[in-house]
Amino acid sequence: MPGKGKWQNRFSGHGRRWTMPRETILQQLSRTKKHQSPKEIFSAINKFNPGIGLTTIYRTLELLDKMGVIHKLRIGDGQVRYELQGKEKEDHHHHLICTSCGKIIDYFDFIDEEMELIKKTEKALTKKHNFVINNHNIEFYGLCEKCR
Repeated sequence: MPGKGKWQNRFSGHGRRWTMPRETILQQLSRTKKHQSPKEIFSAINKFNPGIGLTTIYRTLELLDKMGVIHKLRIGDGQVRYELQGKEKEDHHHHLICTSCGKIIDYFDFIDEEMELIKKTEKALTKKHNFVINNHNIEFYGLCEKCR
C-alpha cells in the first residue's frame, strides 16, 4: 500500500487538498485487488465512516482517475469499477472482461511482448500525431469459462 505521504505529495502536485474522504477511499482501494464499483466502495466505507456520502465517492474517484492514481474500468454490465494504478513494472497488467457476468481477470502474461509492441506503436503514434502518450490500457472483452 502506498504511504500516506506519497498520496499527499501527488495531491499537492496537482494543486489539490489532502482530505480525510480521499484518504479513506484510497485506503479502501488499497485493501483489495478486487475491482470495486463506487457503490461497493461506499458500502465498505460506510460501515466505519458513515459521514462520507456516495456523491463524494463519485467525485473523488473521478479526480483520482484524472490524476492517474486509480484506473477506471468499464465493463459489460454497465458498471464502472476502479483499482489502484500500479507504478512498478510488476504492477502493470491488463484485463479480460466477461461481457455476460462482469468478471474481471487481471493478467500479467505476455507483458514483455505487449510492451515491445506498445512502445513501437506509441512511437509511431507520437510521430504521426505529435501526441505524447503517458499511459495505456489493454482490455479484452468476451465470455468467461462459466458464461460460455
